[in-house]
Amino acid sequence: MIQGTRMAAAIVLAALIAGPAFAETPGADTYKAKCASCHGADGLATSGMAKAMKIVSFKDPSMVKMTDAQLIAGTADGKGKMPAYKGKLTDAQIKDVVSYIRTLQK
Repeated sequence: MIQGTRMAAAIVLAALIAGPAFAETPGADTYKAKCASCHGADGLATSGMAKAMKIVSFKDPSMVKMTDAQLIAGTADGKGKMPAYKGKLTDAQIKDVVSYIRTLQK
């Protein structure tokens, strides 16, 4: 019985340690599904398509200095070749994506 208890404790401890490593911000899944194909998984816009479309890296100073409201508006309304996501994503999803983009800028 003690051995079973130790095993259960070890499993719980392993799950607690590994859990945060797999946790992602709420916008990560939406970003991966809707944004990464153009902006890149890391937001650096280094793919051939990103370069051809002149997509700017999220780490570019011009993107870093944008307010959340500006990023939300650009995502919702579209800008240049980027399509509008208003009506395709909820307001909450767009805000979550912007929060996730902020993590890519660090």
